[in-house]
Amino acid sequence: MENTTLQTQERSVIFASSLGTVFEWYDFYLYGSLAAIISKQFFSGVNETTAFIFALMAFAAGFAVRPFGAIFFGRLGDLIGRKYTFLVTILIMGLSTALVGILPNYETIGVAAPIILVALRLLQGLALGGEYGGAATYVAEHAPMGKRGLYTSWIQTTATMGLFLSLLVILAARQFTGENFDKWGWRIPFWISILLLIVSVYIRSKLHESPIFLKMKAQGKNSKAPLTEAFGRWGNLKIVLLALFGATAGQAVVWYTGQFYALFFLTKTLGVEDKTANLLIASGLLLGTPFFIFFGWLSDKIGRKKIILAGCALAALSYFPLFEALTKFANPGIFEAQHSSPVSILADANACSFQFDPVGKAKFLSSCDIAKSALAKRGINYNNESLPSGSVSQIRIGSTIVNSIEGAGVSAADLKLKMKDFDKQVSDALKSAGYPAKADPDRINYPIVILILTLLVILVTMVYGPIAAYLVELFPTRIRYTSMSLPYHIGNGWFGGFLPTVAFAMVAASGNIYQGLWYPIAIAAATFVIGFLFLPETNKWDLNHHDEK
Repeated sequence: MENTTLQTQERSVIFASSLGTVFEWYDFYLYGSLAAIISKQFFSGVNETTAFIFALMAFAAGFAVRPFGAIFFGRLGDLIGRKYTFLVTILIMGLSTALVGILPNYETIGVAAPIILVALRLLQGLALGGEYGGAATYVAEHAPMGKRGLYTSWIQTTATMGLFLSLLVILAARQFTGENFDKWGWRIPFWISILLLIVSVYIRSKLHESPIFLKMKAQGKNSKAPLTEAFGRWGNLKIVLLALFGATAGQAVVWYTGQFYALFFLTKTLGVEDKTANLLIASGLLLGTPFFIFFGWLSDKIGRKKIILAGCALAALSYFPLFEALTKFANPGIFEAQHSSPVSILADANACSFQFDPVGKAKFLSSCDIAKSALAKRGINYNNESLPSGSVSQIRIGSTIVNSIEGAGVSAADLKLKMKDFDKQVSDALKSAGYPAKADPDRINYPIVILILTLLVILVTMVYGPIAAYLVELFPTRIRYTSMSLPYHIGNGWFGGFLPTVAFAMVAASGNIYQGLWYPIAIAAATFVIGFLFLPETNKWDLNHHDEK
């Protein structure tokens, strides 16, 4: 009878912690899923390319502050307890998300709109910085020996389930509002977060504090200065740094590549319609999510470290063939055209700029910049070839040559006419060479695309399923919340959160649609080496082993 009651309590802890975290990730992911629309709503004062980069940077801003949330809320969690701390985090997350849903756009209140939006994103990031460490620590400290990987793996499903839920709600809102979705229907998923917030707060308010934390506090062993103990003493700081570079950095880039970058690649690069892309991603998530539980369970049996590092190694080796296959089966037209009619820009390299305009005021008027802009906005893969200094740039599409134009010294009216004619020539040449403007829905190989996306998600589950238990076990109870939260959120907030922006910039600079993959590949490979050489296995460790030393 006692065992049955204990198992019921453990299930309640897992359910309450996981459900609340699903809702919190749902709030956070809405922004990423709606980045293209948000760029038009809140950054319409700049050109289209810069607006999208701004939207990605605002998305990344929420990730950038996550380590600061980890420090602030982690300290509170180690001082006053796990339960109350992650109750506060969900309140902050839910309210800031709801406010995005009622925030006036750029056309209504001007520059105040993006400023307020970024401020709300920062609040979301701070809250999420404190959320994960609390939920993972809370569940792990309730789990029996030999089941921490299995129990905490349910927490690991919450990020994917949160993304999955956000995609479903977005699809429903699109269906409900039709053509009005881009105008006001996109706000509905943010409004729904108010209902999710109420449910989450109610569930979490019923939880009891972690028994391990209460025992430590009753014995007077709790830390009076968690930050100093966690980061001011080399013994613990060394483990924090190794956990970052040997585990969470690689885990983060594999996670964001398999979920977010795959979505960006489908929509922005391959031209798959938003609704179709969301359904494809949702299908991959649905099929792949059970593997979080499988790898969490398996880590209890064979170890956490080897599964995490195997996932990093497989990702580094497979990303190029997987994304090339994604191109082939999601947009066969563009894949065929790339091989039959490759595109090149012939230009004086000294006349080409790095086209990132942070304030929306720069004018890229050289013939090289105009040519690159024309291809970049169409998601066309191209090579770079040199021309003598002073030459006017050209675009070679198969055997067709389109001469670019020089915009410097030309009146605005004349430049507009020349640009219109140039764009038409480029569009006509691409069409003749077989380059489709958008992915043809009738030519998408849906089963194979879903299979590829599922494989990407399975790589995510390998690195992410065991990571919570691994981080919890690395650190002592008295500073566990603080210590584990920082490497997790630097890894995921900085290495992972900036992945879409960095990858997008690498692609735009090089012309190679796969160039951005070098970012996650390099970090995953580095994590494999560092983790293999310097990190211990922890699945057999007792959670109090540090405190007993």
